[in-house]
Amino acid sequence: MNLIERDKKVIWHPYTQMKDAQNPIPIVRGEGVYIFDEDGNKYLDAVSSWWVTIHGHAHPYIAEKVSAQLKELEHVIFAGFTHEPAVHLAERLLPLLPGNQDKIFYSDNGSTAVEVALKMCLQYWNNKGNTQKKKVLAFKDAYHGDTFGAMSVSGRSIFTNPFNDLLFDVEFIDLPNEKNISQLNSHISNLSSQLCCFIFEPLILGAGGMLMYEAKYLDELLKVCKENGVLTIADEVMTGFGRTGTYFACEQLTHHPDIFCLSKGLTGGTMPMGVTSCNEKIFEAFLSDNKLKTLYHGHSFTANPVACAASLASLDILLADETLANIKRVEAQHTAFFKKIENHPKVRTIRQTGTIIALEWETGNDTSYLSELRNQLYNYFLDKGIILRPLGNIIYILPPYVISNDDLAYIYNSIQQALDEI
Repeated sequence: MNLIERDKKVIWHPYTQMKDAQNPIPIVRGEGVYIFDEDGNKYLDAVSSWWVTIHGHAHPYIAEKVSAQLKELEHVIFAGFTHEPAVHLAERLLPLLPGNQDKIFYSDNGSTAVEVALKMCLQYWNNKGNTQKKKVLAFKDAYHGDTFGAMSVSGRSIFTNPFNDLLFDVEFIDLPNEKNISQLNSHISNLSSQLCCFIFEPLILGAGGMLMYEAKYLDELLKVCKENGVLTIADEVMTGFGRTGTYFACEQLTHHPDIFCLSKGLTGGTMPMGVTSCNEKIFEAFLSDNKLKTLYHGHSFTANPVACAASLASLDILLADETLANIKRVEAQHTAFFKKIENHPKVRTIRQTGTIIALEWETGNDTSYLSELRNQLYNYFLDKGIILRPLGNIIYILPPYVISNDDLAYIYNSIQQALDEI
C-alpha cells in the first residue's frame, strides 16, 4: 500500500468528513515557505500550516537548538522540579507582554492555555469568597478551541452544535463598534456582579471568519471591565508573535488584560506548547495556607524542555530586526493588494490587520463555513501549488514572515484570476 492507502486505514483527520474526503497529500519535507510531497511537487504554504510556522518550515536555527536540547534533557516532571529553558523562556516572555504580567503557567496548546485561563479566573473569585461571579463574557463569533471550556466560551456554531447542551452558560456580545459601544459598556456594568471574566481575541476573530474590529472599542470594553471588577483574558493564540503588525495585538491598546493565552507561533510551529500568563493580582489569590486554594491543574508535558528550547529559538528570530522588517513588508504588500481588488464585483468585503488579509467571496447567499464554494476555491489554488484553506467563502492569507514579494505576488495574482474565473 502507498501512504495514502495506509492513511485511510488508520487515520481520522481533523475537521474532515471522512466519508467523502479528498485524498490527503503525502508531505515528505518542508523548507521556508514551501512543503514538498512524495512526488516532488511543492506547495506554497500561504496559511502557515494553521497559523503556526511564522518563520517558515524546518528553520535550521530552531532545529539546531532543539537538537542540542534533546541531547541534554528531553523532559522532566514540572511539579517539584524546574529547568533552565522553562525559566529562561518565562524571563524573556513576560517583559514582551503588554501591561504587567508576572507569572507563566505552561501547558501544551491553545485550547489548554484557554482552559487554564478560565480556571484561574473562576477560582480567583472562589478563593476570594465571591460565589456570585461565575458568568463569562465573550464575543458571539469567537473561537477559543475545541476542549469543553474553550468550546463553552466560543460562539455557538457547527463546531459546538453536538455539545451545546453540555456547555456552560456564557454571556455573548457583538463585536464593538461606534454604534453599539455605549450599549455594550452599559451591559457589562449592569451584569458586573455576575461576571467573572471577559475573554476575547484581540482585533481579529480567527476561525469565526477573520472578523476584524478596532482597537479603540476593545479598549473601552477593557476599561469598563476594569472599573467593574471583571477580569480580562486576551486569547493571543493566533494574534501573538507579530501577526497584527506588533509583537502582540494588545500592544495596540491602552488598557491591558489580566491574563494572556499563547500558543501557535510560540515555538515557531516546531511542536506543541501553550502558555497562560497572569499578573500578580491573579497569582496572589492562590497563595494561602489553605491547600484548597491551590490551582490543581497540570499536564504531563508541562514546560517540556525541548518545546521551551524551540520557543527560545523562535523568539531569537522574531526579535531580530530582519523579522520586524519582514512583518512590515508583508503588511505593506497586503495593503497594496487590498487597494487593487477592493472594488472587484466578486469581493463582498475585504479586511486587513497586520500580516493577515481576508476577503469574502460574493456568492449571492449569506457567508457560511459550509459554503459549496469552499472546496472549489481550495482545489483551484491547490492546482496552482498554493495552500489556502478557505473558511467557507472567506479566503485569507496568513503567511510565514519570510515569504518573498514574488511569492506574495503569485498568491495575489492567483486570487485575482480566481475572482475573474470562478
